[in-house]
Amino acid sequence: MTIKKRGKHGFMEAPWKYDRRKCQILVATLRSPKKMVGAQMTPPGLGKPRRKRWTGHLETSKPSHLYKKNLDVTKIRTGKPRPLLRVEDHDFTMRPAFGGPAIPVGVDVQVESLDSISEVDMDFTMTLYLRHYWRDERLAFPSSSNRSMTFDGRLVKKIWVPDVFFVHSKRSFTHDTTTDNIMLRVFPDGHVLYSMRITVTAMCNMDFSHFPLDSQTCSLELESYAYTDEDLMLYWKNGDESLKTDEKISLSQFLIQKFHTTSRLAFYSSTGWYNRLYINFTLRRHIFFFLLQTYFPATLMVMLSWVSFWIDHRAVPARVSLGIMTVLTMSTIITGVNASMPRVSYIRAVDIYLWVSFVFVFLSVLEYAAVNYLTTVQEQKERKLRDKFPCTCGMLHSRTMTLDGSYSESEANSLAGYPRSHILPEEERQDKIVVHLALNSELTSSRKKGLLKGQMGLYIFQNTHAIDKYSRLIFPAFYIVFNLIYWSVFS
Repeated sequence: MTIKKRGKHGFMEAPWKYDRRKCQILVATLRSPKKMVGAQMTPPGLGKPRRKRWTGHLETSKPSHLYKKNLDVTKIRTGKPRPLLRVEDHDFTMRPAFGGPAIPVGVDVQVESLDSISEVDMDFTMTLYLRHYWRDERLAFPSSSNRSMTFDGRLVKKIWVPDVFFVHSKRSFTHDTTTDNIMLRVFPDGHVLYSMRITVTAMCNMDFSHFPLDSQTCSLELESYAYTDEDLMLYWKNGDESLKTDEKISLSQFLIQKFHTTSRLAFYSSTGWYNRLYINFTLRRHIFFFLLQTYFPATLMVMLSWVSFWIDHRAVPARVSLGIMTVLTMSTIITGVNASMPRVSYIRAVDIYLWVSFVFVFLSVLEYAAVNYLTTVQEQKERKLRDKFPCTCGMLHSRTMTLDGSYSESEANSLAGYPRSHILPEEERQDKIVVHLALNSELTSSRKKGLLKGQMGLYIFQNTHAIDKYSRLIFPAFYIVFNLIYWSVFS
């Protein structure tokens, strides 16, 4: 290396040269001062040994064998990128193998929850995972490891997917928290898995003729909207195993008995035949709630109406208020049941029970009306007989009839029907006894004639105590027979 030195007459070459070894040490020191401290700063020949021979190349640290850097395949490189799925090279508005045979699309469903069953709207709400399986050769890509690639919902808008919809659905939506619940998995050979999480509310035709002792069968139907069976063939991927349910699914009013799948063809006169898949499930209603809310209260009201048969027929306010209360309570129960049910045009099982119970309650009120009417008629006859016998001329004859045993003890005790507050002097009291005995004599003679003619019912209607006595047995007996028939038919 030649060094120019400034002199009197300008620059000129120096007669001496620097040592090449010294220049290399100087350059290395400027580039890496820390590494060269103490090791390379001392020139050779100064008395200190050299630790390492200088090779003229900078030293770099070797990477550890514990760390291996993975290549970032998502890194944007300069130049034109090479797409993996080649989405832009094909027209995905057309189905796979367009113009050829129908493309098979397998379906399986996992039911996450059965949210609600509405009898008023006749529908049900279900949350499920809907998965589609098909093959699209346009999405095939080379892969040495034969591993699939998973994408989110953004790729769905760029490729072809089956246009499956829910038949007879009222409302449905795809969950989007925290992002769209859509998954797309593509395999190297072009097979595609398309999964989404959906909540759907669909119609269910229910038969309430046996309500609340009924069982309902509902169906969720899937079908392609645009492609007929000549273009797209929907089928259950694994048969009955294609439908899976969560074991924790439960409803408050129903017991889920069975889930099963079916499939058939649906025909539309304007467009043709379509493949339709069915998710069928059977529900059995829990009866215990309706026993507590409907059947037990109605039965208690009927039994409460029978209490009036043991109340004296002269206690008009007690028996009338009891009958009206039971009738109004039964009306309230019937109204409450109908308010929570759809307005159907046929008779339900609960309607039969409630209306028969209402009839029993109403008949108990009519029974007291009959007793009260016949009592009034009997009192009017007694009043007319008192007018016919103003004196005690028939006293001895009446006593003789009584002593002869023509009157029973119960008939003689019927004199107690006169209140103690109406006790009159001896002469008037004798007149009343004569009138009463004369009335009993008339009734006895008419009763004997009725017995000869076979008219036993006349005595019952003339004796108000007998009506209540027979009602105590007839009403419970008929109601028990009705319950036996009812529960044996509908249970």
